[in-house]
Amino acid sequence: MNWEDNDNQADFRLKVQSVINNKLPDRYKKMSKEFYKETPYRWAKDRNSKKDNEINDANDWFEAISEKGWVAPHWPKEYGGGGFSPMEQYIYNAEMAKSNVPTVGSNVGIGMLGPALIVHGTEEQKKRYLPPILKGDVVWAQGFSEPGAGSDLAALSTRATRDGDEFVINGQKIWTSHAHYADMVFMLVRTDPEAPKHRGISMLLMDINTPGITVNPIIDMGWSHHLNEDFWEDVRIPADQIVGEENRGWYVGMTLLDNERSNITGAINLQRQIVQMIDYCSTNQLNNSRINSYDSIRQEVAERYIESAVMMNFSLRIITIQDAGQVPNHEASVAKMFGSEAAQRTARTGTKVFGLYSNLWDNEDKRSPMETMFTRDYVRSIPGTIAAGSSEIQRNVIATRGLGLPRG
Repeated sequence: MNWEDNDNQADFRLKVQSVINNKLPDRYKKMSKEFYKETPYRWAKDRNSKKDNEINDANDWFEAISEKGWVAPHWPKEYGGGGFSPMEQYIYNAEMAKSNVPTVGSNVGIGMLGPALIVHGTEEQKKRYLPPILKGDVVWAQGFSEPGAGSDLAALSTRATRDGDEFVINGQKIWTSHAHYADMVFMLVRTDPEAPKHRGISMLLMDINTPGITVNPIIDMGWSHHLNEDFWEDVRIPADQIVGEENRGWYVGMTLLDNERSNITGAINLQRQIVQMIDYCSTNQLNNSRINSYDSIRQEVAERYIESAVMMNFSLRIITIQDAGQVPNHEASVAKMFGSEAAQRTARTGTKVFGLYSNLWDNEDKRSPMETMFTRDYVRSIPGTIAAGSSEIQRNVIATRGLGLPRG
């Protein structure tokens, strides 16, 4: 690994910093300094706002990124993307995370659907669906997980039955991020129940307001609404809204192009939380922390900072592999498992630092430490070791692919 930028990388980093410093709307700059962590999700929310200033901020920030061609950094340039190398993606994501600014565009549309369409879509589908993603005109939701198909996603049971020139869809999806902000949804469905489970799946595209689709909110334990459960009841869509071959959707859905997988954003966010905690405890006048009273707590805080530095190096290791033209395997599982478990430990340490004050939930209460950051993270981090591959699955990957141990 190389811990230093070369000249080209340093120049590119300065370009990203310049856009953030000169183009980020003032309201987003102010929010980036706040503890209450809504800033990264603001763009999708603001584009649907009823307030002119919020809509204008979303449009201005999107335009600043769009004019640089950075909305879809890893897409090939011939499809309107940035054509970034893995290392350029890493630098771009790192600088955005350091500044704690909103990401623009449809996350799953850019990161998942776009690559699938570029590789597997028809020319008509590419012309129809890719430009609106790049223009920020549409936000996509991802319909993958189901109540009985999460870690074992191929066990999904939502059915799509062919009826002439249409598919008729019935079933349920769950944990659908930001579906309440979305305009469209892409989903994996079972089109051949008799085929082996990985081979009877297809990917379909549709307007999320199609008759028969119901989106219900899931309020998390931190009282926030990011997730949803969705129901399809006799939903009809044209048969040409399938991506790739029928019954081959599993392989379509796994297409990611050359997307960087370092999770540098998570590593930086983790370290920022710890630094903010230390600064807060050193300067606040409320005397609501126990960091100066208990050596055991100071030791925990130091351990959490060390873990954040380890996570940064895991991220750099992964991007170094990708930048060399190789594919991270068990290394990505190590980073995912370590990062999600470290986030849980950091939230738990944060609640210890503030003791009984961590029972305050109102982020606007002046007595609430750091606007209830660690209180809310303590409960929100619970699914972190389940989502995107549970820690148990990651350990199995590390054991078999990394250590060469036999399967149990």
